[in-house]
Amino acid sequence: MKSKYPIIILLLALTFSCKNKTTKTEPKAIQLVGLTLNNNEKWIANKETHIGMKRIDSILKNNTSSNGKILGKALSKQTSYIIKSCDMEGEAHDQLHVVLVPILEEITDIKDVENPLEIEKKVITLQSLTATYFKYFKI
Repeated sequence: MKSKYPIIILLLALTFSCKNKTTKTEPKAIQLVGLTLNNNEKWIANKETHIGMKRIDSILKNNTSSNGKILGKALSKQTSYIIKSCDMEGEAHDQLHVVLVPILEEITDIKDVENPLEIEKKVITLQSLTATYFKYFKI
């Protein structure tokens, strides 16, 4: 009769060698009513809008705050920069508004949220909206 020890050792080795990694998935872009590509190409955004959106993306990815007011203030600073610097016109500008308005609404809402779980949900929604921006716009 063969020994069961090699099998047990193998199972233990596999159990302890498999690290319990939690990989964070990238947020998925969401489809917004009225948002379209420009003849199957991304819209051209002005440099400042793109910089502001990258900063928003970075704030959301690196967020450690469970304080909605602090997070909302940091995000609002970037949306103010985008609005102040935007010189886009025409259909590209109109398409930007389709994605920017829901972002502004979520940021306004997050400032009044005190529950950390609700803040986390808002952050996830904002990450999806930001991903949507990058799916439809480039510089």
